[in-house]
Amino acid sequence: MGDQSFVSQRTRARVRGAVTPIAVGAGKIGLTPNALTIIGFGISAVAAVAAAAQLWIAAAALVIFGGSFDMLDGGLARAQNRVTRFGAFLDSTLDRWGEGVVYIGIVAGASAAGFVTGAALAAAAAVSSFQVSYTRAKAESLGLHGEVGIAPRAERLVLLTIGLVAAGLDGGIGTGARGQLWLALALGIIFVTASITAVQRTWHVRTQLRKEEQGAK
Repeated sequence: MGDQSFVSQRTRARVRGAVTPIAVGAGKIGLTPNALTIIGFGISAVAAVAAAAQLWIAAAALVIFGGSFDMLDGGLARAQNRVTRFGAFLDSTLDRWGEGVVYIGIVAGASAAGFVTGAALAAAAAVSSFQVSYTRAKAESLGLHGEVGIAPRAERLVLLTIGLVAAGLDGGIGTGARGQLWLALALGIIFVTASITAVQRTWHVRTQLRKEEQGAK
């Protein structure tokens, strides 16, 4: 089972190539890869505050801006030959934390607007997203490959950003507002695709383990 995400490996490589000069520029002003990781997390926290305040377009801009630091920190680490095990650990940890904080902000904002369905979908999307990350981490802890599936983090952030922007442009998510539909749709898609991805990764691990067992016979 190869990479099945919405974004091809070729596109990912092009994006990484495009951000490398920006990452190198950040390094020239004294920022380290770990500093970029921490800054990205801080931006995600601000995005959560914006979502809680129902500033949906601002939250969307901050989500995608904070997410871009996930490419910058890795690009800078590779450019400076400073790829470390702790850096990888910090990056993964703060990525998960930042994503979770954003969903908490959406739950708070949706609850304040009386959009209970939106709050429930945000919580469901968060749980499924965490499961995607956990299955990969657990696979790698067993010495297996776990990065497969249709909705890894970058794709989820894009879907979430689209939903937040659409909700903000279409009247917000107050009672009767059409923005409710867009946010619910985005969160629902994230929940479904993240759940599918977690299942894909679980099956991928099972396939690898079966091959190992057959090879040992």
